[in-house]
Amino acid sequence: MDWKIFATIFASVFIAELGDKTQLATMLFAADKDVSKWTVFFAASAALIVASAIGVLAGSVLSGYLNEKVLSYIAGTGFILIGAYTLYSA
Repeated sequence: MDWKIFATIFASVFIAELGDKTQLATMLFAADKDVSKWTVFFAASAALIVASAIGVLAGSVLSGYLNEKVLSYIAGTGFILIGAYTLYSA
């Protein structure tokens, strides 16, 4: 395993997820006194694992048709459009 790549991906995803809607929803579920905190933790973890697996699978499939630079441009454009829409909607 390439630990430098692992650390880069971990840090990127960790920072992106902090304060995200996913984390806020998880905090709301954990705030319920009648719900096991372990259940919330394992369910949220499983959901993030499945979502990440879908991302890896989609990236693997798309890389067979598009080169890495084109995928980077598509991802960057998507982030810019989402940001612009968020600013416009605010």
